[in-house]
Amino acid sequence: MAQRNDGPIKRTIRRHQLHEMVPLADSTIYEMEQRGEFPRRFALSPRCVVWDLAEVEAWLASRRSTPIARAQSPDVRHRRSRPVRELGRAQTAASKAG
Repeated sequence: MAQRNDGPIKRTIRRHQLHEMVPLADSTIYEMEQRGEFPRRFALSPRCVVWDLAEVEAWLASRRSTPIARAQSPDVRHRRSRPVRELGRAQTAASKAG
């Protein structure tokens, strides 16, 4: 998804600037980079990594233009800890306790 632009880089951004634009966790960004779904960072020095601003802006524009389907809500009745009971049973138990 992220395209490599080997032309001249006009502006780069550091991690804190990236987080102002893209409020994702570092681990999420790293995983998306590994899968090719996010622009790759590159090192300026052994301790400084940056992203190409134009690539990040293009990624944001592509995300804005094609909405992502929301994940399905989990069925809380099948949780191992604290499962939600059926409405009829909960009302019956509450009326017996009260």
